[in-house]
Amino acid sequence: MTREEARKKAEKLVGMMTVEEKASQLRYDSPAIERLSIPAYNWWNEALHGVARAGQATVFPQAIAMAAVFDEEMSEKVGEVVSTEARAKYNAVSEEGDRDIYKGLTMWSPNINIFRDPRWGRGHETLGEDPYLTSKLGAAYVRGLQGNGECLRTAACAKHFAVHSGPEAIRHEFDAKASKKDMRETYLPAFEECVKEAKVEAVMGAYNRTNGEPCCAHTELMENILRGEWGFEGHFVSDCWAIRDFHEHHMVTKTVEESAALALKKGCDVNCGNTYIHMMKAYNDGLVTEEDITKACVRLYTTRFMLGLFDSGEYDDIPYEKVECREHRELALEVAEKAMVLLKNDDFLPINKGELNTIGVIGPDADSRVALIGNYHGTSSRYVTLLEGIQDEVGSNTNVLYSQGCHLYLDRVEPLAVKNDRLAEAKVVANHSDVVVLVLGLDETLEGEEGDTGNSYASGDKVDLNFPESQTELAKAIIATGKPIVIAVMTGSAMDLKFAKEASNVKAIIQAWYPGAFGGKAFANILFGKKSPSGKLPVTLYNSLDELPEFTDYSMKGRTYRYMEHEAQYPFGFGLTYGKVSIKSAELDTDALKTAVKDDVLEAVNIDITVDIKNESNRELEEVIQIYIKDNESKLAVRNHSLCAFKRVALNAGEEKKVTLPISGKAFMEYNEEGKRVLDSKSFTLFAGVSQPDEVSVSLGGVEPLKVEVTI
Repeated sequence: MTREEARKKAEKLVGMMTVEEKASQLRYDSPAIERLSIPAYNWWNEALHGVARAGQATVFPQAIAMAAVFDEEMSEKVGEVVSTEARAKYNAVSEEGDRDIYKGLTMWSPNINIFRDPRWGRGHETLGEDPYLTSKLGAAYVRGLQGNGECLRTAACAKHFAVHSGPEAIRHEFDAKASKKDMRETYLPAFEECVKEAKVEAVMGAYNRTNGEPCCAHTELMENILRGEWGFEGHFVSDCWAIRDFHEHHMVTKTVEESAALALKKGCDVNCGNTYIHMMKAYNDGLVTEEDITKACVRLYTTRFMLGLFDSGEYDDIPYEKVECREHRELALEVAEKAMVLLKNDDFLPINKGELNTIGVIGPDADSRVALIGNYHGTSSRYVTLLEGIQDEVGSNTNVLYSQGCHLYLDRVEPLAVKNDRLAEAKVVANHSDVVVLVLGLDETLEGEEGDTGNSYASGDKVDLNFPESQTELAKAIIATGKPIVIAVMTGSAMDLKFAKEASNVKAIIQAWYPGAFGGKAFANILFGKKSPSGKLPVTLYNSLDELPEFTDYSMKGRTYRYMEHEAQYPFGFGLTYGKVSIKSAELDTDALKTAVKDDVLEAVNIDITVDIKNESNRELEEVIQIYIKDNESKLAVRNHSLCAFKRVALNAGEEKKVTLPISGKAFMEYNEEGKRVLDSKSFTLFAGVSQPDEVSVSLGGVEPLKVEVTI
């Protein structure tokens, strides 16, 4: 069904409603209109990395981990699986008359905010710090969720629009101030890609203000850019209880009726919260018109018709047996394997399990199901922790010793005795082991959403880059044993790994993220060499917060790999494998580039670059070709360089492939201070490699990228 057809049906049905009935449909928990045979519908559902909060579902790795895969096709495939399970669940529970929260087909995902600061607790919900990577992976996930059928399989939602990334504690009152250049260069590209290229059906506004206006009633963002410039035709939803903040925290209105009216008139169609309960009072007070209410209601019913909710459709027969079926579980395992990032390997991994007598597994996240799942998660029928994955893999031939080692974290009032109550056992385990796997990290109780975590003193954000004190003491004690150690890091954000990087007996470091229900099996497959690691960091691991601006400063100066002024501890785009590749050649279609410049169509074209990559090792592996661009002349350019293309490639032992990647002509242009894209240079350098072109990546064992000098 086309949008035009759906809109006409929506207009006809909405035209039969009274103003009171139309107003009632603007709430997230829209009631039934029995006289028109319209069932109740709850707009609130979540699908960040699987159908969330609605019982059994395939639990994929957290979003930041899926970003580490650097694979558009994989992101779209995961979206397809998630939406298939959402349909299967919807079909089944609707027959039972259950139309409650988390049961609908409007999925409030993906989160495409930019992870600009490692302190942000919700950063692991995002696709990392780079706008290009976020744009491509976010749009792919949207396409997967929505499908390409006669109707939408589910309706995706790009959130949180826009300029939103903490601090969590003040998000209800905070004004994020960003220049026009930073807006266009960093904060808006992913939303534009999802709207214009992936045709995302919904956009959610953020809690905070941006440059003075609340994001759920924003003239520039909602009216001028989203609907005006980008031509967005879907519906707009508020973040939950964000409109209430207008009069309680932002103080841009005085009453709840004024808040409802302001949001509606700016184009917020559905309210997650209770403010729109007062819409009829706003109508009776003359603050909104019936035309305002009708416009929003038609948009919402257009989406419902596009989902096929009033007609029989192609997705009605998806059976409940699709939920967490074998194929979906296998995909979750595959994503977890490809997401894990090998940061350090002193020729130690993979481990030959046949040579081990005893392996020690230590750490508070080693046998934690909570550390597998991140936030906004569903419920798996089975979980495999890292401890269980190792036990399953080595079987009865190798002894596995285990110690929790310490508590995940300590409340500030807990005594020292509690802090050290498991330390002796952990040291005993280490001393009796040939190899130690030390599992450190956080979970959703420490980094997450304000009001949603146990981290009350920071509202879900991190106060620094250190592991909790209990884990720091554990790491020191285990390193002091002198035993060879593999450290697994289960976090969704950058931590300070200097201690592990520099310790001679820490032989390897694996960033395991929150790897989903089968993360332990994925980790074991990598540890013992069934799979070669191939994940890449979608964020920068910094040496110190002293290198970053204040958390509340939304200027991009000094932030992320594109603007940072210091060396990274581990750089964006970095990740080792168990083999070695070389880039033999890289050729850009310069004729197409020069023609596009001459015809003034550079923004609208893609320029191909062909890269010859060879696997120099004797085992199969996957690598991620990464193309970065550096503008050599323009003062408007980012300080360093920018990712402009990437492609995951599978290579057999000794295999050589030519791979063609499209580079958008936009990559050769810069944003000026007014937020306008301009061609401001004739000289560029392209870097073709498997990491970004920085000295740290190469020094850590990466591959020297190939330079391609370009003059136009």
